[in-house]
Amino acid sequence: MKESNSTLPLRELGRQLRDAREGMGMSIEQAAGVMEMSASALQRLEMGQNSRVSLVVVRELCEMYGLEERLTVALLALACESADEVWLREFEDVIRPRFSVFVRLESAAQMLMTYESDLVPGLLQTADYARALVRAAFPNETPDEQERRVQLKIRRQALCRRRRKPLTLNVILHEAVLWRVVGSRKAMITQLKHIADLSTGPNVSLRVVPFSAGAPLGGQIGPFVILEFSKDRRGKPIEPTTVFTENYTGELYSEKDRTIERYRQAFAALQHVALSEIDSRALLRRLAKESM
Repeated sequence: MKESNSTLPLRELGRQLRDAREGMGMSIEQAAGVMEMSASALQRLEMGQNSRVSLVVVRELCEMYGLEERLTVALLALACESADEVWLREFEDVIRPRFSVFVRLESAAQMLMTYESDLVPGLLQTADYARALVRAAFPNETPDEQERRVQLKIRRQALCRRRRKPLTLNVILHEAVLWRVVGSRKAMITQLKHIADLSTGPNVSLRVVPFSAGAPLGGQIGPFVILEFSKDRRGKPIEPTTVFTENYTGELYSEKDRTIERYRQAFAALQHVALSEIDSRALLRRLAKESM
């Protein structure tokens, strides 16, 4: 295993990106222009001189250079090579290539602000809830393959329990999430109790938007996550704030200030009409009790 402070992974990443750019017949200035970044920043990346590398930038460069998904995943692994993320390699066979970006960003994040309108977020799911979703999403896989997907979700939840800088979760759920039965009714009772228990943690804030709140944004909005990161010794974030959204056919990432601000405003509007943390927890426990 490489030491986490070795520059070898970043230098290898830079070499691969440089070869890919030159293979496309693009100059650094041309590639940087398309990426809307400075030529000097791209040059530092290609020389392996950055202590931290934006995973979204690496993904976009790979797409611009037309690299295959397998190579893209390998380069993303080089970009985030660290002792804290070694566990991700165990599950590389069950992580969708584009979703691997999110899993790695999630692993490095300091705080997640997430809104869910349909399902319990992965970081709050019980094994039975996750298992019901996996079986529905991957009906042709073997039970062992399905179980590995479940274990990936469970393993990700350790981020909230780690001793050093546990992940901070700021979650808003629409009330519909609580009423939708995933798996069995018994599994849902356990899931509701699980969410209520987790919401008492010092690093978890959970609030529910009730049906009575109507349409606070004046239109439909799907699930989204805002990922924020800690700062390095120079006071700069180790990764830029990133918005992640997904739908049935894929995932989207954005670091653009305008996009992030719009989602921040949406999150604030949802918070404004949501129940308090205490009332949200009381609702969860009441629904669990009434379902017995």
